[in-house]
Amino acid sequence: MSSSRPAVRRLLTTALLAAVVLGAGTGTASAHVEVSAPGATAGTGPVTVTFTAESESAAGIAAMRTQLPPGIAPPQVTLASGPAGWVLTPTPDGFEVGGPPLPPGSDAEYAVTVAALPAGVTELAFPTVQRYADGGEDAWIEQAAPGAPEPEQPAPVLTVAPGAPAPASTASPAPATTSEAPAPTTEAAPATTPGAEVTDDGVAGGWIAGLAVLAAVALAGGLWFRRSRAGR
Repeated sequence: MSSSRPAVRRLLTTALLAAVVLGAGTGTASAHVEVSAPGATAGTGPVTVTFTAESESAAGIAAMRTQLPPGIAPPQVTLASGPAGWVLTPTPDGFEVGGPPLPPGSDAEYAVTVAALPAGVTELAFPTVQRYADGGEDAWIEQAAPGAPEPEQPAPVLTVAPGAPAPASTASPAPATTSEAPAPTTEAAPATTPGAEVTDDGVAGGWIAGLAVLAAVALAGGLWFRRSRAGR
């Protein structure tokens, strides 16, 4: 009976060491960055989104850098609340909240205001990198595949109530147009025959010339008649 006690003790010691090693190996994965927005609905806004980051380092948390999901632009996000001295700085794909490092072991809690959530989307992932005062980082950026177990470093995911469906992206067809310009309407000028005008002018000129000749003949005849009588 006495010989079995050392074996039991060795077994308990081994189990305890295994538990310690397993806990140390999964310590980083047990910490998470959580995101929440109670009562939020897709396609609505403004919405206050709260982040909570657990500390897993001997150094204090100094900043949190987040990538925004599709449908939310960096200018649409402002800081609602956070640790004293922390500010929000937009980044090309999201934002960073940071400032004076928190005391070691203290969790970081802050909130941002989003102008409007995307329509037709009920799950929004916010990949986040947690930076400590000593330069260390925890990258909570992995997204779980459908049906797969949770990854070791999961990205925080916000689940919201479904709202109005996303608007269709199809544009209404433009009215048909014809490239054919309407034919100009011009009144036809009255037909003229230049020859007729010339003929009329010629006739008028002929009559005038004829009258002039007759007048000359009559005048000459009158003069001759007077002279002949005077001679008698």
